[in-house]
Amino acid sequence: MNTQTASLATEADKKKTPLWHKITVVLGIMFVIGGSLTGIMTYMNLGYTDGFFYSWMSSFLTALVTVMPAGFILMALVTKLVEKLFPTMGEQKRNLIVGIGMASVMESFMAFSTAMNNIGLSNFDVFYSAWLHALIAALPVSLLISTIMSMTVKPKMERFLRS
Repeated sequence: MNTQTASLATEADKKKTPLWHKITVVLGIMFVIGGSLTGIMTYMNLGYTDGFFYSWMSSFLTALVTVMPAGFILMALVTKLVEKLFPTMGEQKRNLIVGIGMASVMESFMAFSTAMNNIGLSNFDVFYSAWLHALIAALPVSLLISTIMSMTVKPKMERFLRS
């Protein structure tokens, strides 16, 4: 290994983003998006009551440890599927399809976990109504967020996480 190769290797090491930076950014995004959407859903399930913040945090933590990790895996799979189904389509259009699909699926799961946390499964009709109301209320916000994320943030995040 010569001096030039050694200096190139150390420059590459300096430019590599530390893992804890990547984790911090991903968790920050998860907290903002997941917190706002579970807040909307909890409000739709319970209204603003004395126990709202406790219920919201409980719903958020449930979604954080169940729905969101599954969402990262699902996003990778859906992205690969869309790339395979539409190889000639532009990246932005593919990202938009992924974003809309992910918003719809993730909101369904998040509304399910929030309704289960806030309402329970003892009465299916009440549970279904709470799930549907939460989904309908949060879906426009989710579609807006997912469109912004898939069109602008996702490509930058992918580059950042690869660095």
